[in-house]
Amino acid sequence: QSRKVYTRHGVKGDMFGVSFAELKSLKKKIRVDHELAQALWETGNHDARMLACMIADPKQSDRELLESWVNDINNYILGDQFSGLAASSGFGHSCMDDWTMDSREFVAQVGWNVVALFAIKRTDLEDLFFGPWLNIAAREIHDRPNRVRHAMNQAVIAIGCRSEALKARALEAAAVIGRVTVDHGETGCKTPDIVPYIEKTWKRKAAREK
Repeated sequence: QSRKVYTRHGVKGDMFGVSFAELKSLKKKIRVDHELAQALWETGNHDARMLACMIADPKQSDRELLESWVNDINNYILGDQFSGLAASSGFGHSCMDDWTMDSREFVAQVGWNVVALFAIKRTDLEDLFFGPWLNIAAREIHDRPNRVRHAMNQAVIAIGCRSEALKARALEAAAVIGRVTVDHGETGCKTPDIVPYIEKTWKRKAAREK
């Protein structure tokens, strides 16, 4: 059943159909094992590569390894999982700069996922860092491949939820972007509209602070 679900989400090739919940359980048991992660990735099996991303050590993940792995990605699910490793490594900035502009769909998807993860997690970055990414999204989003459009949409939302100043900038970008159309295939997934999502997030923040 899991294999059928994964196939509908674009996973191809060798896979066992291990549930994401079970992979998370394995990650909890193994914690970090970089050598095992590399061996798992080399199998080419989808489930093994998902677990590899979970247990790889970001500190030992150099640019060579990250480039090798991102070149192997052939579906958005694995791309999403790998993005966390790339963003946590010491090469997130350079990878993001290169991959967002890549012509390959899943490589560019990962690059924009890293932009979103930086917006969510990197408190050391100033708001000025994210302005150019909003400009690029507003200018290029409708001309990019399918899953890249989704990742760019998510990045705009993440940036807009980071600070009040960036909220205003993201809403301006959203006015230019309009509705983003993404083909999710035979799944129930949807790409959220930027403005309602950002507004809803800020309302929840305000309610928590009361």
